[in-house]
Amino acid sequence: MATNVTRLEATVRSEFGKGASRRARRAGLVPAVVYSDELEPVHLDLPGHETFLIVKDNANALVTLAFDGEEQLALVKDVQRHPVRRDILHVDLFAVRRDETVEVTVPLVLMGEAAEGVVANQEHFEILVKAPVVAIPESFEVSIEGLEEGASITVSALEMPEGVSTDMDPEEVLVSVVAAEQAPVEEEAAEEAEETEEAASEE
Repeated sequence: MATNVTRLEATVRSEFGKGASRRARRAGLVPAVVYSDELEPVHLDLPGHETFLIVKDNANALVTLAFDGEEQLALVKDVQRHPVRRDILHVDLFAVRRDETVEVTVPLVLMGEAAEGVVANQEHFEILVKAPVVAIPESFEVSIEGLEEGASITVSALEMPEGVSTDMDPEEVLVSVVAAEQAPVEEEAAEEAEETEEAASEE
């Protein structure tokens, strides 16, 4: 499996601060910084729409940054978004080499529906793996279709692509299936009703 690499035409930033960042966003650009253990941080402006498309479905997107006549392969490390509008405010990227192995977290996605009358509790939502930078899985999918009470899915059930590994215990439970209980919901409703009555009596 090879990771898609998108080329982004970037511009080195000459202005800094909140005012400069706001002006960049109004111009349809996204402020960003690319860095590594061996590279001094370089502050960039990225094309907003292209950047949104790259990061919207892939937390570990790999891009080729083109700026100042050079190209730099980089891995998206952090995306800061507006808390309400969810616009991208800033992107952190980590400079990498094509032959490098990196440690990243990969989302765990449940597929299908468990049996009637049970609930599938997802114990882990991400899996920490080591992977070649050009072959990072976008997600791990596990099927819970038809699982009955008492069933569980462990790390050993994950299908790791070639070159990808994890240090997690193979017996670590990722998903457990339990009976759907109404009691906790009823207790919570009763507690909320009691709190409402107490608040009303205090007014």
